[in-house]
Amino acid sequence: MGIDGIFVGSEALAGGELTAHELRTYFRRLHPDVYAPKRMQLSLQQRTEAAWLWSRREGVVSGIAASALHGAEFVGDEVPIEVNWPNHRAPKGVLTRNDTLLAAETELIAGIPVTTRERTAFDLARHFVLGQAVARLDSLARATDFKAGEVLALVPQHPHLKGTRGVDRVLNLIDAGAQSPKETWLRLLLIDAGFPRPQTQIPVLSPSGYPRYYLDMGWPEIKVAVEYDGDHHRKDPEQFRKDIIRLEYIQSLGWRLVRVIAGDRRHQIVQRVNRLWTR
Repeated sequence: MGIDGIFVGSEALAGGELTAHELRTYFRRLHPDVYAPKRMQLSLQQRTEAAWLWSRREGVVSGIAASALHGAEFVGDEVPIEVNWPNHRAPKGVLTRNDTLLAAETELIAGIPVTTRERTAFDLARHFVLGQAVARLDSLARATDFKAGEVLALVPQHPHLKGTRGVDRVLNLIDAGAQSPKETWLRLLLIDAGFPRPQTQIPVLSPSGYPRYYLDMGWPEIKVAVEYDGDHHRKDPEQFRKDIIRLEYIQSLGWRLVRVIAGDRRHQIVQRVNRLWTR
């Protein structure tokens, strides 16, 4: 019995790879006729493979799971696996869709049919509210460098799909320079507050002229920057020390920074940025 991955139970039994007793004893049922070793901690990719096998290898992985297969970050292992396959009785953890897919909108990744980066971006823009969609697409853009124009070109090809009217608005807000969903949230907050769209990943040069640091976002013409600091900046003593050295250097060049942390309220952030802006 050498099975150590995701597999179709009926196929393993028919091929003599294990017995019915072994299947019941050593493996757990993930979906109808799809199994894994009992002690296996499933990754997102393994859950994706299981969902595809459940579709009888006929479905196409789409949405968030597809973005992860394309390299997008910040996708939790427990997100629903979206499969484009006409079946309304999806098992727990699987979300099925019956959307039109053109032949050029799919490709193989690790042997699994997946929507292309452009079609994946198109679907994410349609299926999520604005802020969530932009955050997902920021990460996908950073991983794949897809072109917004190629995504927008899919709209007239799918006139009957829901959510296409808002695709252009989402695409106009994408910025691959965002390195986390919180940075996306902060950028959108500033834009919504009426500030000019900030530049992201602004290089701060060393005396030799090479980038020494990068600022999350800001406006180089007035040397105002805004950054989101995660918990690791405060809980890791070594990182905290590096942050102090970094801040001193950046301020020595005339930059003024607003540092945002979890729990800061939207109106307070806007007020702090506005004070530096008006100076």
